Amino acid sequence: MADEKFKVTIDGIPVEVAPGTTILNAARQVGGDIVPPAMCYYSKLEGSGGKCRTCLVKVSKGSEKDPRPMPKLVASCRTTVMDGMEVQNITSPDVLEARKGVVEMLLINHPLDCPVCDQAGECKLQDLSYEHGVSQTRYEFKRRTFEPIDIGDNIKLHMNRCILCYRCVYVADQLTSKREHGIINRGDHAEISTFIENALDNDFIGNVIDVCPVGALTDRTFRFKSRVWFTKPVNAHRNCPTCSGKVTLWYKGEEVLRVTARKDEYNEVEAFICDTCRFETKKTADWVLEEPTSISKQSVIDANHYDVFNPPPVIKKNLQLQEANEEQLERTERLK
Repeated sequence: MADEKFKVTIDGIPVEVAPGTTILNAARQVGGDIVPPAMCYYSKLEGSGGKCRTCLVKVSKGSEKDPRPMPKLVASCRTTVMDGMEVQNITSPDVLEARKGVVEMLLINHPLDCPVCDQAGECKLQDLSYEHGVSQTRYEFKRRTFEPIDIGDNIKLHMNRCILCYRCVYVADQLTSKREHGIINRGDHAEISTFIENALDNDFIGNVIDVCPVGALTDRTFRFKSRVWFTKPVNAHRNCPTCSGKVTLWYKGEEVLRVTARKDEYNEVEAFICDTCRFETKKTADWVLEEPTSISKQSVIDANHYDVFNPPPVIKKNLQLQEANEEQLERTERLK
């Protein structure tokens, strides 16, 4: 039946969802702390999920017809609900212990460069390591290292930080007209790469920056210009023939330091934007300003957020700040 609903209980909270819904999306309908973290799953990218294992949960009751528990923890982004299913997330010590091990594995090769990483303040791996990380790693071997490379005019790849979530590959496959890049080699040698170091030059390829959950893919036009918590995000739009034109402008004083797609509470893009909006329209005059972007109170960005939005006096000429920005940019230019 079209209106058939399955009842599933997650951490003691019941919710009714449509057949075929995954445990992760069922938890998102409830919201709050019972939502498992997800580093590779992206609701708008077909085929994503099942790679990072951070969303593992315990199914203590399979269904009403077969109440036996599932023998192992399952990936909630890939497991669909059954009628009468009971799931444990933060209420299960087994899940918390497994998530702790997964985070330790993700951090094996990930460098401790949060102070210089442009993703700092928006990084989900930072949040996970704070919630589930351990003080030291048991890994005794040398970390794998790669040199940062430019894979496009506006995109920098730091393979050292990559966790192989595949999100950027799915973006290139599903949003662009041709396969741009992918995973080469296997096992510990696996890495994101373009075909014989070709550049990424498609109209929508800048979206790989927005979907990357860590700082592996960064915006070259924004690199080292400012910490994200010193900027003020504002929703804006423009008439764009290529995309929706709905974006978030990140201000420092009267300057637009970067442009990103708008994101929801799970840090997923609401509508992908074109490279023209992202890289080539960085003046207030190019946009119609709407309102301050909604920021979670738990986010470090909220510390510098707008309380009252009044564009003319707030976004004003500040020659002293502009001069300081240019001086800071000159000091960091050598890092590019």
